[in-house]
Amino acid sequence: MSLWYALCEALPVEMLRWDFMKNALLAMLLMAPLFGLLSTMIVTGRMSFFSDALGHSAFTGIAIGAICGLTAPIGAAVAFSIFFALLFSYVRSRSSQSADTLIGVFSSTAVALGIFVATLGGGSFTKYNKFLIGDILSVSPQEIGLLAAVLLGVVIFWCLGANRLTLTVIHPQLAASRGIPVGLEQTVFTVAVAVVVTLSISSVGLLILNSLLVLPGASARNVSRNLKQYHVFSVVLALAAGLGGLTVSYYFGCSAGAAISLILAVFFGITFCLRRKAG
Repeated sequence: MSLWYALCEALPVEMLRWDFMKNALLAMLLMAPLFGLLSTMIVTGRMSFFSDALGHSAFTGIAIGAICGLTAPIGAAVAFSIFFALLFSYVRSRSSQSADTLIGVFSSTAVALGIFVATLGGGSFTKYNKFLIGDILSVSPQEIGLLAAVLLGVVIFWCLGANRLTLTVIHPQLAASRGIPVGLEQTVFTVAVAVVVTLSISSVGLLILNSLLVLPGASARNVSRNLKQYHVFSVVLALAAGLGGLTVSYYFGCSAGAAISLILAVFFGITFCLRRKAG
C-alpha cells in the first residue's frame, strides 16, 4: 500500500491527498474490471437479477455472522453466498423451470430470511443500513487485498475459459455436445459472482449493486461488433463510471455507488442512441 500511496501523492489531484480516497480509488480500480467482465455473461445469460438475489443472500450471511458474534461478518457472508450460489446451480441443473423463475424463488427467500434473521429476538434493522447504501470511502486495506485476489482469479478464469463459458451461456446443449462441462462452468461462474457481490456490498450498497453488474454489459452490447469488443467496452465503461462516480462523490458529498450507477445509466443511453443511429 505504501507504493500506491506514494504514486497517488505524486499526482496533482486534490482528492488524493486523503488516505481514505486513495484506498477508495484502488478498490474501485479493482472492482470495476470485475463488474465489467461478469456483467457481459450476466447480460448474455439473461441472469440480470441473479446478482440481486446473491446480494440478498450476502445480507443474510452478514446478519447470521453478526448474531453469532463474529467480529468480521463479511466472512460469513461470503460463505453463505457461495452456498447459495451452489444450491442455485444444483436446483437449476435439475429443474425444468426457467432461470428467471428460479432466481425469483431464491431472491424472495433470501430477502425473507435476511429480514427474519436481522430482526430475530426484537433486533434492530437500522444497524444494517450501511450495507443497503454502501460506503466505499470506508474500505479497508484487507478488503482491497481480497478484491485483488478475486480479480486475479477471475482474470485467469476468463483467459482460460471465456469462449467456453460464452458458449455455455448461449447454448448449453451445444456446449455439452462438444464436451464442455456445462454444470462445472456455470457453477464456477455463479460462485465468482457470489464472491464479487459479497465483497462489494459494503462499498457500493445492496440497493444499487445489481445495476453495476448489469449496466456495463448492457451498454457494451449496444455498440459491440464482436465478443472481444463486448468484453473490452464493458470493462472500459465500468472503469470510466467508477472513476467518475468516485470524483462526483468527493466533490458533491453524495453516495459513490449511486453516482457510479447513474453514470452507467447515462452510458447506456448514449450507446443506445449510437446503436439506433448506426442501424
